[in-house]
Amino acid sequence: MESQMIVRIDSNIKDKFSKIVRMEGKSSSEKIREMIENYISQKDFAAVVDRVWNNISAEFKKREISEGDIENVIKKVRASKKR
Repeated sequence: MESQMIVRIDSNIKDKFSKIVRMEGKSSSEKIREMIENYISQKDFAAVVDRVWNNISAEFKKREISEGDIENVIKKVRASKKR
């Protein structure tokens, strides 16, 4: 379900914004929705964590690192901390 959001901004900024987005072939509403969606995707903690894990997974695959390799490294680090 869509809903409205009312935002108050300076009229000069609104006019400039409207002109710029029209040059992109978009409406002000379309551009604001796009900007909000991008902001949320960048700031949403769950999305950030997912991106981090996906990046780590991709690196492991690229370097052919297995789960066993990771477990061995964790064991070594834990053992060194006990000393």
